[in-house]
Amino acid sequence: MQQYEDFDALIIGGSYAGLSAAMALGRSLRQVLIIDSGEPCNRFTPHAHNFLTLDGKSPMEISSLARGQVSKYPSVHFHQGHVQGVRGVDGAFGVTTDEGESFGAKKLILATGIRDILPQVKGFAECWGKTVIHCPYCHGYEFRGRRTGIWASGEKALHLAALVHNLTQELILFPDSDTFPWEGAEKLESLGIRIVSGEIQALEHRQGILEGVVLGDGNIMALDALYASPPFEQSSDLPQALGCRLTPQGHIQVDMMQRSSVAGVYACGDNASGMRSLAQAVQAGNMAGAALNSELALAEFQ
Repeated sequence: MQQYEDFDALIIGGSYAGLSAAMALGRSLRQVLIIDSGEPCNRFTPHAHNFLTLDGKSPMEISSLARGQVSKYPSVHFHQGHVQGVRGVDGAFGVTTDEGESFGAKKLILATGIRDILPQVKGFAECWGKTVIHCPYCHGYEFRGRRTGIWASGEKALHLAALVHNLTQELILFPDSDTFPWEGAEKLESLGIRIVSGEIQALEHRQGILEGVVLGDGNIMALDALYASPPFEQSSDLPQALGCRLTPQGHIQVDMMQRSSVAGVYACGDNASGMRSLAQAVQAGNMAGAALNSELALAEFQ
């Protein structure tokens, strides 16, 4: 079998999780290659929040600063591209890019993120990440006290309602299916949360700034923000190609050290966690880098 040992670690995905992993490895003098296509998951949002020292900065500003700091470690290298294929086993992995380039490494870190599957509702994509949002911790403070909607059903709807109710008293729930637990309706209404039935047909907005939702009966309800939880998929088919086990929710299954079910393969960031935040991605990447280095070091120490 052909051997691929050009690098100690190859990181696929150079956003926050991948850069954090690279920093931990670079500080341990590991030879690292980051391959990144330049399309982070949060590229649609203008500001990132709930991250100490950089709260309110743009995602691009934060990633640019992070990349500059990681670049100072001479054993960390960057390559612009998209990984198309992967092969090999623990200790001898190889990848190829869409340009036909080949690279090898002893270990892999998947920081490939996820892809949101946005509903085919007019105006949704334009507002996504700006005024159509997914996380009260990431965006809720900026819309405190504003007219807010929740587009969800089931336990997700009730969970979001509990969190968002703390931020605004002008809250409307739009169940997106018949699976909403109507036994909870009385509780919501007692808290002043309106429940409006009817399918959302379109979003009225100005350059992504939400103004209202258009319902199936033609009524328009004024809103400043709308929480939504669209389904997602892995943004890369590499986890499947490697045989990584996924959770029932669709994330790469990892242990506390960010190790996947495949020996030598780590995963970090949105692809391996439902906690979609910059802080969580940085933490997971740091853990993946440290754990990978520890695995190499212990093997070399024997």
